[in-house]
Amino acid sequence: MAKPIDLSKPKWDQSTYMGRVKHFLLITNPLNCLASDEDLDMAKRVVEEYKKTKVLPHGYDEDKLWAAKYLYDSAFHPDTGEKMLRIGRMSAQAPMNAIITGCMITFYKTKPAIVFWQWLNQTFNAIVNYTNRSGDAVITTNSFDDGFCFPHGRQLLASYCAACGGALSTALYLNSKVKGMNPLFARLVPFAAVCGANFINIPMMRSNELMSGTPVFAPEGQKVGDSKIAARTGILLVCISRVAMAIPGMTLVPILTNTAVQKGLFCHYPLAVIPFQIGFVFLCVTFATPLGCAFFDQKATMSINAVEKEIKENALKLSPKITSVYYNKGL
Repeated sequence: MAKPIDLSKPKWDQSTYMGRVKHFLLITNPLNCLASDEDLDMAKRVVEEYKKTKVLPHGYDEDKLWAAKYLYDSAFHPDTGEKMLRIGRMSAQAPMNAIITGCMITFYKTKPAIVFWQWLNQTFNAIVNYTNRSGDAVITTNSFDDGFCFPHGRQLLASYCAACGGALSTALYLNSKVKGMNPLFARLVPFAAVCGANFINIPMMRSNELMSGTPVFAPEGQKVGDSKIAARTGILLVCISRVAMAIPGMTLVPILTNTAVQKGLFCHYPLAVIPFQIGFVFLCVTFATPLGCAFFDQKATMSINAVEKEIKENALKLSPKITSVYYNKGL
């Protein structure tokens, strides 16, 4: 009798970088974004049925079961189980970033263009960051230690405005400083703005985790508390991954474009630079997204001595020999 397939874990070993790359190549596959709600619901039913019965559904073999599992994982939040907003899924990163990034590094010379494309990029990033947040907490009413209470949505709006402001001010400031310099420096300004904005946007859009903590679990799966330390660590790791994802498309493509322009490749067809850049950005993002996501295991681990005292005590009550806990760091 064949050994049951463990769908609670990824298909490949997540303790290795290449195992994580293979995992995220399927999660971030742009074709997953085209799946209909009927296909997604079917994948969910198949996965849930197999987890309960350990019997392959009619017409399914192991490969087809794993395909359903990865389609399910690409669209449903790992903590809440809710179907994620389509453009907020990681599978939408390549097509959406190809268009937005391609236009950001194409239309970078005028202030209105900078403002519009940086605003659109941060709006998209805000949707992605909130969609892929860690934990199962929903931003509703927010209470702070000093007793102030913010109504529903105000925290989210403040986070969004801060991210947009950071990206716009960085882009406009740097753009004013590179005038008269090598054109390549001007082409790289959007990358600098995006890097800076990531370290504002991601923590701000996930500020509820920073204030309330993210769920932390024992190795056996029991929740042992909500850790602010884990939230801070996870958000930092996500910021690093997001910057890494942006590097190829926002540095390599401008360099190639600048070289092509200097060689007169677009002299007769200047508008050809737009599909040229968008096409190369799409190629870069398609592979940079899983490579960047794979930098760190999504199921992040933390030493039992690194978490808050009460969480450590809860974990030791469950198992006196426990040495580490884990949490979903988000994407």
